[in-house]
Amino acid sequence: MKYVALLSGGKDSCFNLVHCQKNGHELVAAASLRPEQGKEELDSYLYQTVGQDAIEFVARALEVPLYRRVISGTAVEQGSEYGPRNLKRGIQGDETEDLFELLSTVKSHHPEIQGVSVGAILSNYQRVRVEHVCARLSLTALCYLWQRPQDQLLDEMIDAGMNAILIKVAGIGLTTKHLGKTLEEMRPTLLKLNNLYGSHICGEGGEYESLTLDCPLFKSRIVLKDTEIVIHSDNDFATVAFLRIKDATLEPKDENANADVEIPSLLDEDFEVVRHSLVQLERDPSRSDSHTPTERLELKVSSVRKGKWIAVANVQANVTVDMSIEEEVMQCFEILNDRLSSQGNLTLANCVNINIFLSSMALFTRVNAIYSTFFGTSPPARACVAVDLPHPVRIRLDCIAFAEDRPQERQALHVQSQSYWAPANIGPYSQAIVVHERVFISGQIGLIPSSLTMPSPVSLSTETALAMQHAQRVIEVLRNGWDGHVQAAIYWLSDVDCLGIVRKGVEVYDRDKLAVKLFVAVKSLPKDALVEKQVLVHTGQVLVPDEDEESEKGFVLRTMSPGLQKGNVATKGVMGYWETCVFTESPGSGCVLLCIRIQEFDENDWQAFLSSVKSTTALQGCWNHTLSIRAFHCARRPVTEIVSDLIEKLYGRSAAIPITPIPCRAVSTVGKDDWDIAFIVTLS
Repeated sequence: MKYVALLSGGKDSCFNLVHCQKNGHELVAAASLRPEQGKEELDSYLYQTVGQDAIEFVARALEVPLYRRVISGTAVEQGSEYGPRNLKRGIQGDETEDLFELLSTVKSHHPEIQGVSVGAILSNYQRVRVEHVCARLSLTALCYLWQRPQDQLLDEMIDAGMNAILIKVAGIGLTTKHLGKTLEEMRPTLLKLNNLYGSHICGEGGEYESLTLDCPLFKSRIVLKDTEIVIHSDNDFATVAFLRIKDATLEPKDENANADVEIPSLLDEDFEVVRHSLVQLERDPSRSDSHTPTERLELKVSSVRKGKWIAVANVQANVTVDMSIEEEVMQCFEILNDRLSSQGNLTLANCVNINIFLSSMALFTRVNAIYSTFFGTSPPARACVAVDLPHPVRIRLDCIAFAEDRPQERQALHVQSQSYWAPANIGPYSQAIVVHERVFISGQIGLIPSSLTMPSPVSLSTETALAMQHAQRVIEVLRNGWDGHVQAAIYWLSDVDCLGIVRKGVEVYDRDKLAVKLFVAVKSLPKDALVEKQVLVHTGQVLVPDEDEESEKGFVLRTMSPGLQKGNVATKGVMGYWETCVFTESPGSGCVLLCIRIQEFDENDWQAFLSSVKSTTALQGCWNHTLSIRAFHCARRPVTEIVSDLIEKLYGRSAAIPITPIPCRAVSTVGKDDWDIAFIVTLS
């Protein structure tokens, strides 16, 4: 695609251009924001403003037109989110809006532009705001340095022929003697400071800023003729000083001098092991319809509130003959909104996770168009699959919401940039939502992150490894002083015959060893994918009684690990299997898996089985904490009876338990195929 470069003049903004070129994109313009006349530097949360005297030279070296704008706003919104959750608009007076105006100007002069190059490595603050602006202008953020290891990046910049110097120092161990030094000259010092103090090797903590004098895309190199050191503050902890550029010129380069840049490996070592374990088992996907479920599970929409958690299940419209899919989606959201409102005046902005079940993936684009109108900043996490819904229903959804007291209680990871890290959002959803120590991660398919395309030729082994890697990378980015534990992992597959193969890959992957796991075959997945992984994570921070009297409230957060228990329940004609992943100290923070297979039905035998399930010691403490249930079914016996009998036995005849039925073509666990029905119970 054709793109505009956001230029600070630093190493990151310029090195990202090299990767943009490597990925086939064409640079057509540059854009930069600067302080007002007479100010050499601005205390901006968002922009690098030091070195603005040299920006004109950088653009001329690239031989592209440069568009500039004075920064008039300030950091009005300093939180982790930017803009309202229900609308795609900015915040008046915020410095982010200066970027919106700048890129609007560029787009008016270059309507062919589709992308924006951004040199962000680690800053969520910067990425969130740039992506917000890009989304409003229908532009794609190209952010190939995002989440790359900083030591590797520094080496790659040097190896690629980047000649960047330190133009500002503001970190411990850096002084005025380091100003003007190149990355290659500074490498030993930067590594040493990282080892001693944890300083960011690439300056992501504000330790230093840089100016690029040459890079592979430059047609000319910048030569500094006259500079001056300006000291802001000089103390024993950290000197703050910058290099003022008083005179510079351009010198021509040898056209053949450009160095190449290496693209990171698609898979990390752990996930290459997963891929390799499946290669020999691969087969051409059949996507057979022979397992299409014939039983129907008819339930009503239901909702419940437990503390701050709210679950709404089995939301679907009352479909009429002439109803369009757009009208059906709108009615579903009216129902969802009404249910949320009835549970304490909540709104869609309180949603943390939504599952969408479509009758056909051919409806995805039209459904998404309506769905996106309900959300703005940090939309809920989401999984979307096609299942065999009973005609004429075309969409069914369920939702978990949280009644937060303050916006800070909810953290979203909503990455929309194209990078090597993990797939950008291809729809109105966040990769993950963190709230109250629970982490809801969107379903991940095996997209190649840098291009957002599926592997070609089709490869189950590569897709499986990528889906697993994407989920893990999302977890790693979110970690903030916690390790995290996957409590539930669902593997959605579009081919029944791939179930056993994917299970082999899961066997060699031990990071989910404490999670309850389910493998289900459904009608189809987004982008015709073969596998999608969806996980629920707990941070491991559990509220327990304060035995040491450290807290006035009587409870403190402790770091704990959940335990995985499993077992069988069986009578003459009914087979059952269960798994629980819960914290002993907090039984409401977990998940339960219960699978049932009817081999030969007898009413007395069935009632004996239900009694056995209810009396199973490891399960008894879970049922009072049930928030929601997803019922994955392909039963030989009418599943409505199974569900109603089970709910009555475990919860009582009048219990209002939110249950969403999900028609599947096969339901499997790690050790067994062909379950009639499997319940995944989310506890709170």
